[in-house]
Amino acid sequence: MQMRREEDLLGGLDIPVDVYYGIHTQRAIDNFVISGSKIGDWPLLIKGMVLTKKACASANMDMGTIAKDKCQMILLACDHILQNLDQFRKDFPSDVFQGGAGTSVNMNTNEVIANVALEMHGHAKGSYTVLHPNDHVNKCQSTNDVYPTGFRVAIYYYLQKLLKQVTQLTLALDHKATQFQSVLKMGRTQLQDAVPMSLGDEFSAWSANLKEELKTIKRARKMIQEVNLGATAIGTGVNAPAGYSKVAINHLSKLTNVRFVQSENLVEATSDCGDYVMVAGVLKTMAVKLSKICNDLRLLSSGPRCGLNEINLPQMQAGSSIMPAKVNPVIPEVVNQICFKVIGNDLTVTLASEAGQLQLNVMEPVIAQALFESIDLLCSGCQTLTQKCISGITANAEHSKNMVLQSIGIITYLDPYIGHAMGDMLGKEAAKTGKSIRELVLEKKLLSEKKLNKILSPENLMRPIYTAKLYK
Repeated sequence: MQMRREEDLLGGLDIPVDVYYGIHTQRAIDNFVISGSKIGDWPLLIKGMVLTKKACASANMDMGTIAKDKCQMILLACDHILQNLDQFRKDFPSDVFQGGAGTSVNMNTNEVIANVALEMHGHAKGSYTVLHPNDHVNKCQSTNDVYPTGFRVAIYYYLQKLLKQVTQLTLALDHKATQFQSVLKMGRTQLQDAVPMSLGDEFSAWSANLKEELKTIKRARKMIQEVNLGATAIGTGVNAPAGYSKVAINHLSKLTNVRFVQSENLVEATSDCGDYVMVAGVLKTMAVKLSKICNDLRLLSSGPRCGLNEINLPQMQAGSSIMPAKVNPVIPEVVNQICFKVIGNDLTVTLASEAGQLQLNVMEPVIAQALFESIDLLCSGCQTLTQKCISGITANAEHSKNMVLQSIGIITYLDPYIGHAMGDMLGKEAAKTGKSIRELVLEKKLLSEKKLNKILSPENLMRPIYTAKLYK
């Protein structure tokens, strides 16, 4: 393998000639052999970092802090990387877990941009006298403002992906809600028979539950649009000209077509990670709700003969190595597990955000790992649940209806007519004798058959309009 020699503060290292990263990245590769997961696994973070670098290069051109020809070299290199993002993922090989507050990622980006620019203009990689990763690509910048900004751009894009997948899931639930609107079933509280409802209403409630989280994701995304670009080292803007922050952020907004704004207090913003805690909390809430839906799906499909068996989930694989004919609810199960991981990642983000000291929080790399993993998992989970479960669910309508008509829970509908105490007595007798509520009411001549038929009609049981008329 041919090598090139690069130098830094600590000395020299040989770098493979065919890679675009340089000595700082190589030291990160050597130092952080941790998880096997690489920065290149997160293309949207690379995109966020390169867009931020392009915005800074444009600001440097506007303000004359770098010669125009060098700015043009940086801009062209950024465009080339953005247009061929998959090709350059291998040039971001450092572990996602790393010390240094993201310096390795920032320098990795600087080196790749510099070497791409050099090569595009006929120079050998590492010819830093022509274009330098620090002096030119990183001009008027620090890891402490560039990395959080690139990170936030990436979070914005990742949340866009999540919004799309959750929306698709709600649409699938809405479709089933319409399909099952006339399916009578028993509602349950504390796993005990409560009162009847429509299966469609159950699916509709799940959809509404997730639609609430679409709103909270959008609110969280709005907070992420506040960035500290131009703050440089600790928020004072050292080594950047006056007004640089707003110029750079304006360029970033144009490049991303997203309205990013300057943080109100750049010193505060450089050390504060509260917005990440908020995003992690939103993801946790989504996971909690999604997991609850999966719990319900598993319960409602339990059986086929000794469970609730109200719905049938698509059969995806054989369920047992010993029990013939067994099929398990594997899709809700895997989504449950995804949700547990997301909930755990929320604690990671909380602890890492609390670990800030004075003017900086150096724990942002693990915050990034946790948030990106959580969003990726939720995107995959929603897509899998939509395509491999929800869309193929069928209802056992007759079975569900028969359970309702034989249930004791329908006594609640008779409460306004016969009173609570009589209802208790009838329910107790039904449980003891096995007789239905209908049989006992007619046997004791508490209501006429005509009136009872109206009260216990499937239509009224699902939407108790007839009973409600009593109170008009």
